[in-house]
Amino acid sequence: MTILTACNDKKTTIEKDNYSVQNDTILVPVTSTIAPKLKLETVKTELYQSQLITAGTVKAIPNFYAEIAPPFSGRVTKVYLKLGMKTKAGTPLFEMVSPDFIDAQKSFFQAKSAYQATRLSLKRQQDLKANGVGSQKDLEEAETNFEVNEKEYQNAIASLKIFGVNVNKLVFGQPLIVTSPIAGEIITNEVVMGQYIKADDAPKAKVADLKKVWVAGQVKEKDIRFIQELDGADIQIASYPDKKITGKIYHIDEIVDEATRSVQVLIECYNNNHTLKPGMYVNVKFIDIARSTLFVPAKAVLQFNDKSFVLVQIAKGKFTRRYVETGISKNGKIAISSGLKSNETIISEGAFYLLEAK
Repeated sequence: MTILTACNDKKTTIEKDNYSVQNDTILVPVTSTIAPKLKLETVKTELYQSQLITAGTVKAIPNFYAEIAPPFSGRVTKVYLKLGMKTKAGTPLFEMVSPDFIDAQKSFFQAKSAYQATRLSLKRQQDLKANGVGSQKDLEEAETNFEVNEKEYQNAIASLKIFGVNVNKLVFGQPLIVTSPIAGEIITNEVVMGQYIKADDAPKAKVADLKKVWVAGQVKEKDIRFIQELDGADIQIASYPDKKITGKIYHIDEIVDEATRSVQVLIECYNNNHTLKPGMYVNVKFIDIARSTLFVPAKAVLQFNDKSFVLVQIAKGKFTRRYVETGISKNGKIAISSGLKSNETIISEGAFYLLEAK
């Protein structure tokens, strides 16, 4: 090995057995024994669609799923629902007699009566004041009473409307009619004629619209970056290996599960034939849109101080070190996200012979 130094231009040349280094340039003469071992390749971009496969669970969409539990304790007197029955919002499911519901009706009618009485009293005081025979004090007292009773009446209406009661047709003593809050289909039914149901019992029926469902995929923390811009996902079911179901990413959770170090990703899928059933385990293959990606042979990428670099040809027999950012690997190649451009020529094989060139 010979070291030559030129002080005038501060140019340093280090000659080794088969190559020399001038500043950042590595010179490999044609006569070098290394030259035949260096293979060159002009890199090109290619369309690549990244994929990530993980496990998932089918879930009903919350807005399209409802568990039916009566608001009051009581005994079932009529049953309309049955498994598979189609429903709309407001479809009667069953009727029950409930002392608590009777008390709620009583409170409503009392509030309504007090509201009507204070409204008439206020009207009378307004007329008297307008004709100069009423006092301001009596008018203000009537206004206060009316406002209080109006508020109580509105609260009584609201408390009954929550349970689907039409207050305009309410008859004192009528049974409670439990209705479906959503359109869908009865998927669970445990309501029996004559059954006594407590207000704190578990839901006795379930309604769901399963034409669309969510698939909750679990993506490891280290792989989150691969799904930020993903367009969709393929759902694979063990019982239907040849059936292709696709979905769109609906939401990526903001919180990482500390136990599994993963993030939940919700995929919305059309499910008109009910192939996907809530609780079912599936495989989720996240698919990115095809993008122009630069790939280089894995042997072309070298390491120095935890950094990756390739040797780029700048002229015949002349190479320079170029640091690069790498991505996924496939079929013996590595994706380059930055540091290298299409149509540049690199040492694709044998670069390790020049690893000590500095």
